[in-house]
Amino acid sequence: MAKNLKWHKVLDNTEELPEGRVMSVTAEHQGICLTHFEGKFSALDNKCPHQGGPLGEGSIENGLLRCPWHGWDYHPCTGKAPGFDDGVDTFLTKVEDGAVYVGIEEEAPHETTISDVMVETMVNWGVNKVFGMVGHSNLGFADAMRRQEEKGNLNFYGIRHEGAASFAASAYGKLTGKPAACFSIAGPGATNLFTGLWDAKVDRAPILALTGQVATQVVGTGNFQEVDLVKAFSTVAEFNHRVQNNSKHSELMSLAVKHAILRRDVSHLTFPDEVQELPAPENAEAQTSENRMPDLRISPSQESIDKALDMFRSAKRPVIIVGHGARFHMDAIIAFAESINAPVMTTFKAKGLISDNHPLGCGVLGRSGTPIASWFMNEADLLFVLGASFSNHTGITDHKPTIQIDFDPLAVAKFHKIDAPVLGEISTTVEIFHNELSGKIETVDQRPDVAKRWAIWKSEKAKRLLDDHGKGISSIAVFDAMNELAPDNAVMCVDVGNNAYSFGRYFESKNQDFLMSGYLGSIGFAFPAAMGAWAAVGNSRPVIAVAGDGGFCQYLAELTTAVKYNMPIKLILLNNSELGKISKEQRAGEFDVWATDLHNPDFSEYANSCGALGIRVENKEDLKAHMEKVFAHNGPALLEVMADVSLI
Repeated sequence: MAKNLKWHKVLDNTEELPEGRVMSVTAEHQGICLTHFEGKFSALDNKCPHQGGPLGEGSIENGLLRCPWHGWDYHPCTGKAPGFDDGVDTFLTKVEDGAVYVGIEEEAPHETTISDVMVETMVNWGVNKVFGMVGHSNLGFADAMRRQEEKGNLNFYGIRHEGAASFAASAYGKLTGKPAACFSIAGPGATNLFTGLWDAKVDRAPILALTGQVATQVVGTGNFQEVDLVKAFSTVAEFNHRVQNNSKHSELMSLAVKHAILRRDVSHLTFPDEVQELPAPENAEAQTSENRMPDLRISPSQESIDKALDMFRSAKRPVIIVGHGARFHMDAIIAFAESINAPVMTTFKAKGLISDNHPLGCGVLGRSGTPIASWFMNEADLLFVLGASFSNHTGITDHKPTIQIDFDPLAVAKFHKIDAPVLGEISTTVEIFHNELSGKIETVDQRPDVAKRWAIWKSEKAKRLLDDHGKGISSIAVFDAMNELAPDNAVMCVDVGNNAYSFGRYFESKNQDFLMSGYLGSIGFAFPAAMGAWAAVGNSRPVIAVAGDGGFCQYLAELTTAVKYNMPIKLILLNNSELGKISKEQRAGEFDVWATDLHNPDFSEYANSCGALGIRVENKEDLKAHMEKVFAHNGPALLEVMADVSLI
């Protein structure tokens, strides 16, 4: 008898396995083919030695156990292959009190693997949120993550589609400035990550992609689910490597995370199947970020500062424009704005970086913006632009004297000449301007103008709130209710389409954070992004998603993910049974409206069937009461608003 033999109950009742049948069971981590043949219960290794076929899924024919994959025969009790010198291992069995037990040797302690070293390094660098799907080509790496999760060092969220995983990780990076990871198998799982990775890349959010890969020996042979992932990811990933058995594993993971953080870009590592479970090299240790990161508080050149200061000294009505790149620097920016009486407006991606209730807050510029911001743009004699890229959606004119501050040299004067380009870390640079200009320049106090323009806009919104075509609830009514009921400190994730434009125009920000698919403009972003936001803030802040019916249907099944992990995300869903923005663009382009109508389920009933709260509202009079119920619900909830596609 083997030393340290341990008995495991694998069958509660012998009657569960009739004579002449086989089944797969597990004892600790050992897969076993349990057989019942000639009145005897026997236990064989479940893995056929030829192709790894599960013998417990086979059948006994003519007194022999046949492998279900390629038909090799074994004796059901001895494991021998008649006529050949191979076979499978067997284990001791016994029957006690009608139950079947299998005896196996006690498992040896776990030996540290390459995956263990790399996952621990990843966690040490602060990447402790992973969204993904476990599958056959990433099992070794997944097992290493499981060990870290059991230690309380990592949270893994099993999603229903890998695209949702990368969107969630992208949103996490946008909100925190730190990377989360998305995780997939080889082939289709990896390619499903692409949309969310491109979203992160073009919006400059750090993200780490981890993909399984088929065994190295079959790469290039057209093997099942084989895709050259290094080549495939070469366009989206700034850092892109295949892990090999002789790689410097902890260093490779350290560089992947470091590139993601400093370049605000995509890092990708792919793990061939055979590498994941290899024992770690002797003396291999996980790395940390200690003394591996530079101080990024870089001051601009004195020459660029002097030129910009001269422009300020001659300005009377300067305005400040902030983009998403300024999101971690708003305390310094608002203090400077208050010292020189300068109104502050934002790009759409930067919505909410200053409260619309602030005396100098002017809301959003551009296509999703308000007349307030555009009015101040026209009246300004100097634009002070921070962390914005001047894309054609922002509405930042190139005809006004402009100072641009950014910490990315490629973002400075990206699309056209800038009168005073200033390269430097934003907070550090703004403090220089504050010290040099506060109390030393004479500018017009524009606070009364801000208040006046807000009054005009609110009067206009009140008129639009009365519009009713009898075909559903207007978007302005939805966001008017949200202005009253949405928690002041919520993280709000918005999709693309008419719902996004209406959100930007009508929702008045307080202390909320806002996340969107900016430059990629990908439909389907909102709900997966809300999962990423919740992973970042937990239950310390409410998380709200705003989407149209077209966008939510892209990742409809992720509502079950929110229920599984008890993510108390609140979804405000505008259902107008149409891709309304596309219909609008077809009309504007003088095309026929075609293929934009949608056939939808009852989303509220779907939410209830998933275990969330679902409420449908069809009358404007019921909107606030139902929204209040959704926001108060302790768990995931969906408010389906039957909306009028024409009232946006």
